[in-house]
Amino acid sequence: MNKTVVPSVDALQRDWYVVDAAGQTLGRLASEIAKILRGKHKPTFTPHMDVGDFIVVVNAEKVTVGGRKAHQKLYRRHSGRPGGMKVETFSHLQARLPERIIETAVRGMLPRNALGRQLFRKLKVYRGPAHPHGAQRPTTLPLSTAS
Repeated sequence: MNKTVVPSVDALQRDWYVVDAAGQTLGRLASEIAKILRGKHKPTFTPHMDVGDFIVVVNAEKVTVGGRKAHQKLYRRHSGRPGGMKVETFSHLQARLPERIIETAVRGMLPRNALGRQLFRKLKVYRGPAHPHGAQRPTTLPLSTAS
């Protein structure tokens, strides 16, 4: 009978990847990012541990959605006060805060517990092509999710 090997936290290698979101489909991109944040691409994957890598997403303002979702997809938030519901379309949010679109999509694909919050902190999203994580020497991750 084989025993499950649980990797020690010290032995884990966490890599940094850069993903270019220009021209990528939102849901397909978020799905790939969530898989890498979770560590499912590694042979040392363990469901109860953070074994994933860091992801830096650039060009968040150039992510696309299919069909008429740019005008029909709605993002809702509530201030907690009576009548405090704010509703915004994809195109308005993309013009105002394009980072939030990718963050919201990826957060919805991570576990809803303390581990999911820890995994989400390893996602860094930036509007344009520049990012401040050059010291970590991230490698470019070629994702082709454009349909």
